[in-house]
Amino acid sequence: MRHNFVVELKDLIVMPNIADRLRPPVKNDKVLGPLKDAWCEFHEAFGHHINNCLALGHQLDELVKSDFLKDYLAGSSMVAALAVPEEDQAHEMPIHGEVHTISGGFSGGGCTASQRKRYVRPMNSVAEEGPDDPWESDLVFTKADLRDVVPHDNDPVVISVITAGRRVHRVLVDQGSSADVMFWSTFNKLQLSPDLLRPYTGCLYGFAGDQVEVLGYLELRTTFTDGTTSRTESIRYLVVNANSAYNILLGRPALNRLRAVASTRHMKMKLPDPSDRVIVIKSDQEEAQKCYENSLKRKRGVVMVMECSPIAEMPMEVEPLEEVEPVEATPDEAVPAEEVPRGLHP
Repeated sequence: MRHNFVVELKDLIVMPNIADRLRPPVKNDKVLGPLKDAWCEFHEAFGHHINNCLALGHQLDELVKSDFLKDYLAGSSMVAALAVPEEDQAHEMPIHGEVHTISGGFSGGGCTASQRKRYVRPMNSVAEEGPDDPWESDLVFTKADLRDVVPHDNDPVVISVITAGRRVHRVLVDQGSSADVMFWSTFNKLQLSPDLLRPYTGCLYGFAGDQVEVLGYLELRTTFTDGTTSRTESIRYLVVNANSAYNILLGRPALNRLRAVASTRHMKMKLPDPSDRVIVIKSDQEEAQKCYENSLKRKRGVVMVMECSPIAEMPMEVEPLEEVEPVEATPDEAVPAEEVPRGLHP
């Protein structure tokens, strides 16, 4: 711990005014550190002592810098603030809340070690200039793109796409994700057969600090449209059994395939269409704020399929419920992400 407090940390973190400002970590059954008999009251887990808890230390640092804990400090902490934790005090620090940056998937050459090695080898050589890519286009954001943007506080880009005959809302454009992810609840609402899933032997990391259960992958024709022009591409989705406020995460593989560029400043994603025009897809700022709030509250995103008559030409839609969770689940209501049929666990 970088600061000296007048009370013990286990007593400090339970004070009402301080506890309200701390972000409690996600609880799990793992041993978080090398000391199996040491107990951390902040994580409520074995593995390290609370005085060596890096997660708590970082949060207390923020409160000290804001002068919120000045009445609880014992003397000057400037010298202690420069101290670096010893290696034997380090421990695994779990991620707090929901993190949508994903590592793994088909990026970097593939999911096996040999595939990744083949991917790295060409990086050591100078790439020769290849032929012009017909999909390359000048994608520019201007002041005109800001005219319809509601002032926001760093909202993410959340769009809708059409796939499997339905319009899917709450699609997060995540440039930090190395995989295109579809959540199991969305897979169910698209009424897709589990037989379509192909086995996947790799791993995904980044949701809560642990490995995420991957049920398999499938390729779906996905249409991106702004209402006037559209483009359809096959996207390879990894289907995962995890809770999320979003239905789909579009990561770097899809964005690179589409030659798309997203701007959180302008709340838009742009990509070229077959006729060399630019498709401009606006972010749904209302949905983006709802998803972000749900992520912070750690609530499970619930989706519902809106059925259309066979005569209608409009695609059916996968839409979120308005902050309501069903009391009794029926076949037509949302299916929790943890309900996985037998035989799908890898």
